[in-house]
Amino acid sequence: MPRVIEIPAKLVRNHKESAPDWLAGLPGAVERYVDEWQLTVSGDPLSGEASLILPVVRRDGTAAMLKLQSVNDESESEALALRTWNHDDVVEVYEDDPETSTLLLERLEPRTLDDLPDDVEATRILAELLTHLMVVPAPPGIRHLSDIAAGMIEDAPRLIPRLSDPAEQALAWRFVAQVTELLPEPGDRLLHWDLHYYNVMAARRQPWLVIDPKPLAGDPAFELMPAVWNRWDDLVATGDLSQAIRDRFDLMLEVTGIDRDRALGWTAGRILQNVLWFTADGDTRIEDELAAVSAALFV
Repeated sequence: MPRVIEIPAKLVRNHKESAPDWLAGLPGAVERYVDEWQLTVSGDPLSGEASLILPVVRRDGTAAMLKLQSVNDESESEALALRTWNHDDVVEVYEDDPETSTLLLERLEPRTLDDLPDDVEATRILAELLTHLMVVPAPPGIRHLSDIAAGMIEDAPRLIPRLSDPAEQALAWRFVAQVTELLPEPGDRLLHWDLHYYNVMAARRQPWLVIDPKPLAGDPAFELMPAVWNRWDDLVATGDLSQAIRDRFDLMLEVTGIDRDRALGWTAGRILQNVLWFTADGDTRIEDELAAVSAALFV
């Protein structure tokens, strides 16, 4: 009989409609990998937005984390990316099963860059890690930013008219033009795609390590937006939201050396991507935080 595990409510909520079979199979999957990789469960299940994470101990006594997730474009290259980047910058992969995107990962400390009191310090650390990641060429088989960007341009005529404000429609079309201009040179570096403060965790062998990539081949300028609009309350608390956004953006550029024009262009692409996602889900206005970033950097 599969061992009894309590699936976290967040995971059930996120996947009960999109992946009910995967949810139902989790207890059996845990049993399978505990046996195959000779693991001992050492704690209660945890959950990300899209994965079940189980504290385990390997046969040699090494603490680890068993990560189970559904197979999709984001998860299928995670192990490859983590093994391609420098070991000193990212969480280590002990075992993986490419057929199911299941990973056995190094166990890190339960603290992220979001826990640092000083958001400026946290941003600088994140940017320093990005400088290490962004020089690594993407290995073969990683999906490409050019395809993502082309898809946005293709979807724009259908989705932008759903915005009820003509000024917001015009802004979205401006972003389409910026992405179109950049598309002929989309880059070839290995991108994380979701490099924000929760995805950098404290460790013992290094102060901080990157986790949970959604691998993509492309221009490192595409990596800035998650850092810009996470830890939002810290930006608001400054009393000058627009200036705080610009300061954070400028700090990322200062540390990484990413070209400003390309950074602005691909950040416009990231905003556009979110606008298209949200309008596809029924929104008719640009989300407030996206509008604030747009106003700070582009208006």
